[in-house]
Amino acid sequence: MSTVIRSDLLLSTSAFSHVIDVPIEQVDIAQWLFALPDAEYQRCAPPDHIAAGATWTDDGRRMSINVEMIGTGLVVQHYVAEVAEKTYCKMVSTSDVFTPHGRTKVQVIWELSAKAVDGQRTEYTNKVTSHPTEDFLAFLEKNSISFEQAARDRDAASGDHNSRETPLFAESIARLARGQKNI
Repeated sequence: MSTVIRSDLLLSTSAFSHVIDVPIEQVDIAQWLFALPDAEYQRCAPPDHIAAGATWTDDGRRMSINVEMIGTGLVVQHYVAEVAEKTYCKMVSTSDVFTPHGRTKVQVIWELSAKAVDGQRTEYTNKVTSHPTEDFLAFLEKNSISFEQAARDRDAASGDHNSRETPLFAESIARLARGQKNI
């Protein structure tokens, strides 16, 4: 399978925000992301979230492995941290997608950010952008699916998923910031 990314083509993008009752100084998105228990990940978008774990790349970069359903596709995401800070993480994955028509790959960029609303509240934003790979474009052609249709379907499914997981991710981050044992 080709992992050549077509960053000139947009498959989907969505961003949702949720305000939490925690000061920005207490928020640590990177700590949350790389210590997120599997069961907590599953609670953040039932029944779509299947499994999550953290690991490292061969060259020592942090990774988050997520398995979830997006629409009709089972997606295995291999997110590598390009930026992993307290208030901003940029995670990039060449993700495996298992569909009713077979397996393919897409690039997914996951941006998690926080900004102060005031001294006691923080706005969390969850942004997800995906681009096709050359393999994905060949997959579409083989299955007689137009890129425009695939992009509409993926954008709708990803947007729906993101709208449901964002407030649950935000509240999970807030629980960790408050020092609650079970995030």
